[in-house]
Amino acid sequence: MLDIEGKQLSEADRKRLRHPLTGGVILFTRNYEHPGQLQELTAEIHALRNPPLLIAVDHEGGRVQRFREGFTRLPPMRVLGAAWDASPARARQLAQEAGYVLAAELRAHGVDLSFTPVLDLDFGQSAVIGNRAFHSSPKAVTELAGALIGGLSLAGMASCGKHFPGHGFIAADSHTDVPVDTRNYAQIEAADLIPFRDLIGHGLSAVMPAHVIYPAVDDRPAGFSRIWLSKILRGQMNFQGTIFSDDLSMEGASVAGRVGLVSVKRTASVPLTLKAFVPSVSEPVPVLVIVILVDCPPVVL
Repeated sequence: MLDIEGKQLSEADRKRLRHPLTGGVILFTRNYEHPGQLQELTAEIHALRNPPLLIAVDHEGGRVQRFREGFTRLPPMRVLGAAWDASPARARQLAQEAGYVLAAELRAHGVDLSFTPVLDLDFGQSAVIGNRAFHSSPKAVTELAGALIGGLSLAGMASCGKHFPGHGFIAADSHTDVPVDTRNYAQIEAADLIPFRDLIGHGLSAVMPAHVIYPAVDDRPAGFSRIWLSKILRGQMNFQGTIFSDDLSMEGASVAGRVGLVSVKRTASVPLTLKAFVPSVSEPVPVLVIVILVDCPPVVL
């Protein structure tokens, strides 16, 4: 999954997006000017390939909402958590309505998927997660995220739970650091994994792993770990949906190697933000997708 440079496609963008190894496009604030421009951009992207490329965005609400002007301003998910404390039934209703509005507006403008909901627990320690998390209670997170997913579904959008197996416990930001969570598996399973496990049982479409190392389980970040992705997520938790890597230019992904990312930046007119996916347990972990991409002729990229 690649990004593009501006508000319209360049010829270099078109070449990259037509490449058979490209599976989708992620949009950012820099790609948005107004609703009409977004509709034209997504229509052109979809017309490039058959079947069309998947168009996605990080559009959770609060500080992570890429499109603002002309779109409903969605609250941070912690607002729904506060509503839960007052009335769980009312909070579930609000969460479903938020999910519906979020998805309906994006779908009306040609965006297929938002990487939401955040399933991390709010331990009060992580600034990068912070009010993006619904609540500190696994039950509240499960119920509210489940209701939001229901709203997404009503508007025809899939869901992506993140950041597996949980990013909320540590203070370090994986955009700028390599976070390490020293808890053992039993501690993580008893708290952070509960929303993921419960929502997988209710049809969670996709999962995005955290660029966090959990050394008691594996010395590699979860997004590059066969233990976390194949053994635990696919095997023990029986998740059969898509696994999206988080942004591979983040510092938390650097331990998997920087050569691929440097090569891509040298052969492209704009640094690429990359997300990868693992369709099945038997296939490579996400970082291998980058190796394949870098080996493509520079003229194609």
